[in-house]
Amino acid sequence: MNAAAGAVTRARADLIRLVSRLGGAADVFAEASRRLRRLVQFDAAAWLTTDPVTGLPTAPVRADGVDGLGPDRCAEHWRREFLVPDVNLFRELARARVPAGGLHAAAGDPTRSPRYRDFLRPLGFEDELRAVLRAGDAPWGSITLWRCHGREPFTRREIRLVASLSDPIGAALRRHVRRVPLANGYAVPRPPGVLTFDLAGQVTSINDQARAWLAELPAGPALPTDLGIEVPVWMTVTVLRAAAVRHGAGDGTARTRVRSRRGQWLACHATCLRGTGGGVDQTVVMLDAADPAELAPIIAEAYDLTDREQQIVRMIARGVGTAGIAQRLYLSPHTVRDYVKTILHKVGVSSRGELVASLYAGFYGTPHTGDAP
Repeated sequence: MNAAAGAVTRARADLIRLVSRLGGAADVFAEASRRLRRLVQFDAAAWLTTDPVTGLPTAPVRADGVDGLGPDRCAEHWRREFLVPDVNLFRELARARVPAGGLHAAAGDPTRSPRYRDFLRPLGFEDELRAVLRAGDAPWGSITLWRCHGREPFTRREIRLVASLSDPIGAALRRHVRRVPLANGYAVPRPPGVLTFDLAGQVTSINDQARAWLAELPAGPALPTDLGIEVPVWMTVTVLRAAAVRHGAGDGTARTRVRSRRGQWLACHATCLRGTGGGVDQTVVMLDAADPAELAPIIAEAYDLTDREQQIVRMIARGVGTAGIAQRLYLSPHTVRDYVKTILHKVGVSSRGELVASLYAGFYGTPHTGDAP
């Protein structure tokens, strides 16, 4: 190994070691972006977290050197992601053997890419490198790196290097979900917030509860409205994903989950409504505290629990003993005990009581405690 290759190997190892110790997604992005620039030169970057079940963006978001990429253009960027065929779409990278790709490397002639012609080139960018941050098979975030006109395209070596960071950075984002229960107290029961959007993705109405929920969302890129509120770009993306049904994509619904600044899990559901003529004419969004059914997939992905392990965890939470679990799932008691040992190891606890406290109390909270810290 020559000196240059050895320096890259050490810098990559330092990046992985540091992000594995950080406590929040925003800190992970800040440190990873700073150190990645030593390994792969880029002029601008966007880092975002995603819902590990749906792959839709959530918060927090970090942008470096993208002053020309305002919320409106960002929303248009995501609309094209759902509707315009192109290379290196995030949903394809999320399932690909190598979860990263360069636009030049994939398209050959960049002018064949609608994203290059209509999005990158007008912003002054020459090439783009995308990566999905996976832990296991679940997407926990994504990176987009850009190089300006006059710079060389990303090389295959650089693409492979960024791809090699997908799992360790994705695992760091997943660990953040595990280690942050309710950050600043328990949830206060509140009716769901409701917003309506027109075909252009603009808010046309909102109830008071939605205003209250929006005030608790983490900071990030947002679109101003005529109603005196700002709508997070990730919510607009969820609306656009649902509205893609007008173009034959999807079923007219979309959902994502996000943590509030207090640490409470919120669920965002978007669904399209059809008017008297039969066509989609608006999209309704409901924003509410996520219930156990909404959080079960997040918990499963966060702790890498299999379907059978999830079944057993739910029974343990209801107080069912080993014999009862064995009878209901047609397993031997010995097999159930082996499953429980594996679950305790994955969650990092030593007893069933700790398991329930860690998963259910930590993720769901107890509403009757009000604002008690």
